Amino acid sequence: MPELPEMETYKSQLQQLIGGHTVSGIVINRKKSINVPEDQFFHKVLNQKIAAIDRRAKYLVFRLQNGSCLLLHLMLGGWMFYGKKEEQPDRTVQVQLSFGDQHLYFIGLRLGYLHLLTPEMINNELQNIGPEPLDPNFTLNAFLAIMKNKRGGLKTTLLKQEVLAGIGNRYSDEILWDAQLLPERKIHELEQDETVRLYDSIRIVLQNGIQHGGYMGPLFKGDSKTGGYKMVVHGLEGKACKRCGAPIVKIEMSSRKTYYCKNCQH
Repeated sequence: MPELPEMETYKSQLQQLIGGHTVSGIVINRKKSINVPEDQFFHKVLNQKIAAIDRRAKYLVFRLQNGSCLLLHLMLGGWMFYGKKEEQPDRTVQVQLSFGDQHLYFIGLRLGYLHLLTPEMINNELQNIGPEPLDPNFTLNAFLAIMKNKRGGLKTTLLKQEVLAGIGNRYSDEILWDAQLLPERKIHELEQDETVRLYDSIRIVLQNGIQHGGYMGPLFKGDSKTGGYKMVVHGLEGKACKRCGAPIVKIEMSSRKTYYCKNCQH
């Protein structure tokens, strides 16, 4: 599932590709991917300029010139591709927005969606999400205040969007590896220096993910920015830990595949 670095990369790329451009065509191949009747979707979206693109947690918000918004959540398996008809990936496209002879393909939206909402509805939809970890106001003191009364495990807490925005299964593993903390450790059992280390690792790993374009495949033909981030622990069961050389192990925590190093995470 795309997480904060992937969605931030998509946002910055799409702002350059379609920001200020007009939606000239729409194709809906899966009605369940949208939340309103097709004719209402066409009426509100067709011939509208993309005024702005925002990200909140793992969501993208396409703000249209008429004030309507499209809320995108890719969920598990969702991705996007932008290009001409002959460049379209050989995959099922659930929704397509056209901008002249260029098209934005929404692929793999079996669980994900592209919902037409008002700005007020967007605010209501996102109101319970926690702070953005890379926001300038997300200081160490703010993090310590959030974690002060938490008693859950590190991994499960990092995954809770109402606690922190945008961290999912992959980057929680990467963060805990960087902080040298075991995923099953309890937050209330951490020493002060360990909590500080966790805060630093959250910011370092997510910034590094954005800098390298996340882990998703290219957004368009010739895209050299998207997908440059290489996982150091997630998905690497049996591989040597880059810090100590011990084999990476995999367990399941709350039905999530979790990867870590038994030797140097404590």
